[in-house]
Amino acid sequence: MASKIVRQDGSVSTNVRAAIYARVSTLNGGQDPTLQTRELKEYCQRRGWQVFDCYVDNGFSGKKDSRPQLNRMMQDAHERRFDVVVVWRFDRFARSVSHLLRALENFNALGIQFVSLSEQVDTSTPTGKMVFTVLGAVAELERNLIVERVRAGLRHARAKGKRLGRPRKSIDAAEVRSLRAAGESWRTIARKTGVSVGTVFAAAQGRQDITCINLAAVD
Repeated sequence: MASKIVRQDGSVSTNVRAAIYARVSTLNGGQDPTLQTRELKEYCQRRGWQVFDCYVDNGFSGKKDSRPQLNRMMQDAHERRFDVVVVWRFDRFARSVSHLLRALENFNALGIQFVSLSEQVDTSTPTGKMVFTVLGAVAELERNLIVERVRAGLRHARAKGKRLGRPRKSIDAAEVRSLRAAGESWRTIARKTGVSVGTVFAAAQGRQDITCINLAAVD
């Protein structure tokens, strides 16, 4: 008997279409994506699912959340071309907990289930839904901890008298005046003084975020 997936609207899909995603980081290190896809296809066969397509990123680091085949799969997901995404392991799919959670939230909104074979997580089951909830809580905690660390770092820096914000840039305003008087363009002056055109112009305007040496009236 074929497996069933209950959609968010309460309807039941008995002809389940599965999207298989696999990834290997290197092409020359003996890594073979078929080790993943073979097990995933066998899993789908046991569940009675039809494999809609295999999306395989060869030679792409897991640190990148934008990969050709992953992007293609997400596009197909938004077009509701399959009912479930099957991966070999979380780290083959997502680069971080937050990335995984965003993807799961998208799948959940689209009525698409997610299965990780190694971790035995299936979001169509009560246990899988609990894992999804836990991941959401962990991601929220991670975000809050990052925000608190940044705020604590800023407070510590202010307590030590450190100036926060963009560093001041130094430029010899007398040199700028001399070059301008000689008919040099702003771009040429910027190249000769080793700063950007905007910095040169800002120095000429007497901007406060620019430290001018021997600043005088600039034509």
